[in-house]
Amino acid sequence: MTWQLRRAHEVDLAAIMQLETSIFENDAWSATMMARDLGDPACYYLVAFPPDDPTRVEGYAGLLAPRGATEGDIQTIAVADAARARGLGRTLMQALISEARKRGARLIFLEVRADNPGAQRLYERLGFIEVGMRRGYYQPDNVDAIVMRLNIPELESMLTTPALTVHS
Repeated sequence: MTWQLRRAHEVDLAAIMQLETSIFENDAWSATMMARDLGDPACYYLVAFPPDDPTRVEGYAGLLAPRGATEGDIQTIAVADAARARGLGRTLMQALISEARKRGARLIFLEVRADNPGAQRLYERLGFIEVGMRRGYYQPDNVDAIVMRLNIPELESMLTTPALTVHS
């Protein structure tokens, strides 16, 4: 399956929140928090959808990277169950890494649940390395977060990845 990506806006909030609350049952962001990030110019959020149905959001991801800052942070990423294991998470992450580079970031950080080995493997394949642990970070489940960092590769090394089309 192929997806199209486009910049997320407040009109996407309901679809994003539907995924957010179904995937992150106990530690989902509130709609207020998500709306704040969608409207923040320091943030860059994408939604993924099938080309024939732009209203069917099957994934989203968000980056906090103020223009000119040397560091960015992956705020969140989620892929619908039906769209998993098909490369959508990788596609979303690559698009965020590319945007972070455009904004001037040279490092990207993220937290991942210690009990989510699938996500950890994805991030490792993208070049992230483990740099720390936050005990009990995910509440109310009291699950540790593994802190990971990516040294953003130079553009030349990224040219081997498939081209991404992101619509504004």
